[in-house]
Amino acid sequence: MGTLFQLVRSFAACHSPWTSACRPFSLGSSALKRIRCLPEPKVVDRWNEKRVMFGVYDNIGILGDFKAHPKDLIVAPKWLKAWKGNELQRCIRKKNFVGYRMFTEDLHNLNKRIRFLYKRFNRYGKHR
Repeated sequence: MGTLFQLVRSFAACHSPWTSACRPFSLGSSALKRIRCLPEPKVVDRWNEKRVMFGVYDNIGILGDFKAHPKDLIVAPKWLKAWKGNELQRCIRKKNFVGYRMFTEDLHNLNKRIRFLYKRFNRYGKHR
């Protein structure tokens, strides 16, 4: 009686709806290759700031007899023209250039900023 029950149970398990979804053979779908389509063309902004300003100073050499350099045409404070550095260096440079003719409150705020940045760079700078 027990063996008959096990036989019926195993037969019912083979034909259950859950096992019929799993096939013991392969249909070869993994061997099929994907058909690749052409990629969509990129949307490029032709008038972004970099492209608009490209070659803007090229005519200076042609029209100006190559006497003027583009950095001479930059409109900026004189402590910032053609100079590169971090905020602490910029504040120190500004103080050296125009500190003697700044208003008292502005000079005080600049000195506070220099003190703060000096402490900050000494504590958390990349050189540590």
